[in-house]
Amino acid sequence: MNEKSWSKHYPDSISSTIDIPNVSLQDMLLKTVKDYPDQIALSFYHKKITYRELGHLSSLFGSALQHTCEMQPKDRVALMLPNCPQFAISYYGVLKAGGTITQINPMLVERELQYILADSGAETIVIYDALYPRLKTIQNETNVKNVIVVSLQPTEAIFAPDFTFDQFVQSAQEQLKEVSVDPKEDVAVLQYTGGTTGRSKGAMLTHRNLIANVEQCLEFFKDEFTFGEEKCLTVIPLFHVFGMTSCMNLSIRIGAESVILPKFDVDEVLKTIETEKPTMFPGVPTMYVALTNHPNAEKYNLGSIRTCNSGSAPMPVGLMKEFERKTGAKILEGYGLSEASPTTHVNPPFGERKPGSVGIGFPSTEYKIVDLAEGKVEVPFGESGELIIKGPQVMKGYWNLPEETANTLRDGWLFTGDIAKMDADGYVSIIDRKKDLIIASGYNIYPRDIEEVLYEHQSIMEAVIVGVPDPYRGETVKAVIVKKPGATLTEEEVISYCQDEMAPYKVPKIVEFRNELPKTSVGKILRRSIRDEARQV
Repeated sequence: MNEKSWSKHYPDSISSTIDIPNVSLQDMLLKTVKDYPDQIALSFYHKKITYRELGHLSSLFGSALQHTCEMQPKDRVALMLPNCPQFAISYYGVLKAGGTITQINPMLVERELQYILADSGAETIVIYDALYPRLKTIQNETNVKNVIVVSLQPTEAIFAPDFTFDQFVQSAQEQLKEVSVDPKEDVAVLQYTGGTTGRSKGAMLTHRNLIANVEQCLEFFKDEFTFGEEKCLTVIPLFHVFGMTSCMNLSIRIGAESVILPKFDVDEVLKTIETEKPTMFPGVPTMYVALTNHPNAEKYNLGSIRTCNSGSAPMPVGLMKEFERKTGAKILEGYGLSEASPTTHVNPPFGERKPGSVGIGFPSTEYKIVDLAEGKVEVPFGESGELIIKGPQVMKGYWNLPEETANTLRDGWLFTGDIAKMDADGYVSIIDRKKDLIIASGYNIYPRDIEEVLYEHQSIMEAVIVGVPDPYRGETVKAVIVKKPGATLTEEEVISYCQDEMAPYKVPKIVEFRNELPKTSVGKILRRSIRDEARQV
């Protein structure tokens, strides 16, 4: 019915279907090292690393993994780092050694870290020094044997018998052993995302998946990029699939310089844009909100930025127009998910932008909106249903979770769980996300993760977590709690308890106590009812 209705928007110069090269991510880096050896690859404050140096350092890191850690092909290596040059060096070093990267958010607390390390079976971890004590408290409950510690400032701390990053790279005394990779089958990255069971699950992204998403982006933005001349402001986290693909991997593919910042600080970002003059700025709406609302934003020269890809959360139309007025840049809102490496849709730079929509499909990406009941019948234009996607960027499956995989991947289609509608031009608008998902400051927050922690509290009988609108974060986390009979508990105590048990972005900012929660006739808590009430306050 709506077969490829979006492909008509592609100009003759841009293909709606592309061939994905049968190469690995490390092959992609090797080609750029050969083509642009002296181009700056990574810029981190006053430190500059060329592509030749990135190639050499990642090979040393890979050799050290093979010989010092006795790493075998397909072994998992965890990265728990903020944005820094060591991230890219480690990432490509692991791949060169034939390994699989386990991405870990540095904000996770001990119990969350322990689960992902144990689930992935990682025996080696590259970790930021400030997080080292967190690891040591749970290391015995994991398979981790090798710890490589990254310090971004000079330190007197001693990590023996573990390695500092420099010690580890210097331990590489032998040549890197070349490992053959099957791009279609071999998993490059385990990208952990929330599970319906309340446990994180590792999306298995193959080399082909990640190469495909880079190539799709390259074709879609073909007229926007000049090889060897771009600068990408890399401030969205590289441990997040959006940062990994849209900043690091895409930059390497086109020989761009990644201007790396370890965290988003609005004043630092404004100064960096003025001095470094990046041309690309992938971000999330909260970043654009902060920049737009900064009292001195217009005093800075932000004119170097041409393209901003916005993802992770819906983009308010008024904000988009105000940001573009102040910077002269073009914000192209898109859509993706960890299971698709991540990008599937973007408003086209070569065609109509429809504010409030996430645009049209990437090259070689099929999609349709199907009925919510069974997901078998395609719905008419303008009607709501579940967005399903097929393409070379779609994951291989979930790590060690065959049932979850079978439920999400059906007949080659990725069932996103997101409610959407499509217009006659093929533009997609997301109506509602996976029903329980909260997105705050671009972070995906799964209520079940928080609820499981709350239910362990001795004074809590029932708890439900919902997202409520927040002018800055997009949404914020609210806990609605029923106390056990006779128990005393305050909002401050609940928040303090959560701060000890979970990453900061998950901690409820609002706590409401009730005598009872609304339930169905079979006793299931009516989360949607509570959420709707909370949003009307």
